[in-house]
Amino acid sequence: MKTRDLTIIALFAALTAVGAWISIPIPPVPFTFQVFFVLLAGAVLGSVRGGLSQIVYVLLGVIGLPVFAGGASGPGVLAGPSGGYIFGFIAAAFLIGALSGDNPGYGRSLAAMAAGIVVIYVLGLAQLMLVAKMDFVPAFTVGVAKFVPFDLLKAAMAAAIVQRLRPFVVEQASTA
Repeated sequence: MKTRDLTIIALFAALTAVGAWISIPIPPVPFTFQVFFVLLAGAVLGSVRGGLSQIVYVLLGVIGLPVFAGGASGPGVLAGPSGGYIFGFIAAAFLIGALSGDNPGYGRSLAAMAAGIVVIYVLGLAQLMLVAKMDFVPAFTVGVAKFVPFDLLKAAMAAAIVQRLRPFVVEQASTA
């Protein structure tokens, strides 16, 4: 990888951290803007760089930087009720990048992002049920249902931004 790739990966890891700081505490899973930046990372950077940006984000939190929702950090967050969502960020960014292809239109970007959101929900819901010892319906209600409209809105906004941002990032990366 070139220095430019590493810089862009680090930038999206930092943006995801900023998204975590924009948080509305709704226990047990807070509402944040992390998902918005995860969606952008996958669609703008592609599968490998998008996934790597989220791995960097998670590692920053694990080593103690306050990058998770509410300024939390440490491996305990990953083992807690919202840890599955955080792991889902890595898988979602990778999947979104893979599904978006080289020159995604708005519809393709939106569909890829919707698939990424599903991955985040599945991993998050599974860990929420396990850690909080919740049955499916209550876990779905508090950990998925209330977030769906907001995450779809984030996806619609992110897909629109991808159309303008991705050509710049791809063009710049090919000339660097």
